[in-house]
Amino acid sequence: MPSRPKPPPFTLVLFVRHGQTPTTGKVLPGRVAGLHLADQGHQQAEAVADRLAQLRKIDAVYASPLERARETAAPIAKRLGLRVRVDKGLVECDFGEWTGGELKTLSRKPEWATVQRHPSGFRFPGGESFAEMQARIVATARRMAERHAGGRVVLVSHADPIKAAVADAAGAHLDLFQRLVISPCSVTAVSYGSTGTTVLTVNSVGALSELRPS
Repeated sequence: MPSRPKPPPFTLVLFVRHGQTPTTGKVLPGRVAGLHLADQGHQQAEAVADRLAQLRKIDAVYASPLERARETAAPIAKRLGLRVRVDKGLVECDFGEWTGGELKTLSRKPEWATVQRHPSGFRFPGGESFAEMQARIVATARRMAERHAGGRVVLVSHADPIKAAVADAAGAHLDLFQRLVISPCSVTAVSYGSTGTTVLTVNSVGALSELRPS
């Protein structure tokens, strides 16, 4: 009997949000330079590095160019014997004129309701639209999946881009992506393959040893 053809390989993409900073949950920092991890963020980064090291093999670690993402990626790469590769496609959304604004102030703006309920129709004044952000992060994830076909790759990014990537992978409309939560140093796993995408876990803080499509 002829042997059964092997199923096409899938690439496991592990999205990691950067660790906590002094402004997490208080300010919309966007792409501002010079924002580093808080002490707790460094501890979170070490913890997620321990978790990822439990996987059998990871091929590469990529990070957003912002300091808080690179500082999160550093212990992950060190634990895996890899170097951090910086990719601009993983950068935070460009919040334009809203960059650096306090969340309690921004939430009182009339546009805030659109940000939460109809993000696909919103562009930050002087910045990026959510649709552009999603197109960018999805293209980056797919590029990495093709580059490391059949392997495993860590992408250290930011909450909104990761939420947008998950929405795309799950086939959900961008207007629903605000219903997702991506916590500091959580792991979100998506498999990319020739037959499509499978969301394996979102905002995980537990064991990662059983991540595979069913």
